Amino acid sequence: MKNLKEDCFNPFFSHIYIEKQIRNHPRTQGVLAKFPSASVIEISHYKDVFCRSKQNYQLQHRSQNLILAAKQGALLYKGAPVCQNFGNSNFYYTSCMMNCVFDCEYCYLKGMYPSANIVVFVNLEDIFADVEQMLKKHSLYLCVSYDTDLLALEGILGYVREWCLFTEKHDNLKIEIRTKCANKQFFQNSRPVSNIIYAFTLSPQAVVEACERNTPSLTERISCIAEAIQAGHSVRICFDPMIYLPAWKSHYKEMIDQVGNTIDLNKILDASVGTFRISQDYLKKMRKQEPDSSVVWFPFQRENGFYHYPDALMEQMECFLVEQLQKKMAEEKIFRWRE
Repeated sequence: MKNLKEDCFNPFFSHIYIEKQIRNHPRTQGVLAKFPSASVIEISHYKDVFCRSKQNYQLQHRSQNLILAAKQGALLYKGAPVCQNFGNSNFYYTSCMMNCVFDCEYCYLKGMYPSANIVVFVNLEDIFADVEQMLKKHSLYLCVSYDTDLLALEGILGYVREWCLFTEKHDNLKIEIRTKCANKQFFQNSRPVSNIIYAFTLSPQAVVEACERNTPSLTERISCIAEAIQAGHSVRICFDPMIYLPAWKSHYKEMIDQVGNTIDLNKILDASVGTFRISQDYLKKMRKQEPDSSVVWFPFQRENGFYHYPDALMEQMECFLVEQLQKKMAEEKIFRWRE
């Protein structure tokens, strides 16, 4: 991870808040061992810190703190209609971590959460138990890295490995792990699990530089994808969300050419294409967090509670990218979010 914090701010995870009930949990102890110099503060409930009023999201993101907690209530959620299920029935997601170390300008988490600090739920075993109960009824397609980037914190948490060990025991479970990181070492040292999909989100380098703060470059991500494929892992590439910018056609064509020159796209599981779309409630909050962002202040079209690019532009962008992909991979492997 590059340039995560500036010198004038506190170090990464300089303060760790811990719910009293999980103070002695093995995962809590494992995280604390990695940050021996951190200030540790016990709290009653993570929301006492995470949901405080008048928090400055942008400043917090430059000096994120960590909150360790136990997840209560519902642990599995039905997949949202704006998310792709890739033809899978029983589509759910779960959140074992909230927020992300990356700071993408267009990220819906800015509209979803009141804080930029990161919450990690250490009671992963309870999520596993709920998944197993559901698997007794039917198969499950489960996304475990929607509200965060688990792979980006794998060196601290090890949650991806835990999901790997759990998933390979259940033939009727398929999970997707979405990421923007370029953790080659993980793929070099991990055994492929047939029912785990690693979904890499790619954007043109111009988008990375303009609004995907702290993320690896396009080149680094492509190189990591090549490593994952070489090691035998199942890989999905997500060109989603597509972000409008001047000369977008040339930027997206250049990206697809770079991907195709490095990776045999017929060796990936599939690819997804979708333009930026966002809940109207999230966008309102995002605009407060990003007052100078040309991305979130675009004059979107509103439809059924969501904002998206005007229909003509949305169709033009998605069709263009699909056409570029069809030159390099089988058409049946390309999914558009509205299909």
